[in-house]
Amino acid sequence: MQLICDGCGEIRTEVTSQLREPDVVWPVIAEYAWSGSAFATGPHRCPRCPTGPIDVPVVPSAGPVESTAWHVAIDPLPDAVVVRPSGDIDLAVAEPLRAALAEAVAVGRPVVLDLSQVELIDSTGLGILVRAHNDARQRGLTLCLVSPSRFVLTVLHTMRLAGVFLTFDERHQALTCLAAARAD
Repeated sequence: MQLICDGCGEIRTEVTSQLREPDVVWPVIAEYAWSGSAFATGPHRCPRCPTGPIDVPVVPSAGPVESTAWHVAIDPLPDAVVVRPSGDIDLAVAEPLRAALAEAVAVGRPVVLDLSQVELIDSTGLGILVRAHNDARQRGLTLCLVSPSRFVLTVLHTMRLAGVFLTFDERHQALTCLAAARAD
């Protein structure tokens, strides 16, 4: 198994008979004090590289702004608030996503987290989703996921969180379900 640092390119090779390449690589990451995804395909950083946040724009409610950097759009609809991150969810974008989800929950309508533009999520991102779910639930609201990637679904299943979130393939399915629940 090889870990490659996304910061400096350092490579660590570990021979293991217990884990296959696509499986969880957390034991190897922890042994070398690396940070990042617990999966072989996620982002990783060695201890020498800085892990601080990068400048990541959060798009205000007025609408999305095109950017090559990671961003998140917040679309308030009559019956829900749609949060649409674009790019992988990891430590580098934790604060903007947390702020966007907190803003969406504060509106007081169900929250639809559209993950159609997200391929990967790390433990920090997963923690943000759980926190947003709990915040929404405390306010009597629902937070649901739309179009999660296979990787995101695998992480949710591995961490035994698959049953915590309502999950839909398409945004219109989520909005229809939320509207029906509200009508009841």
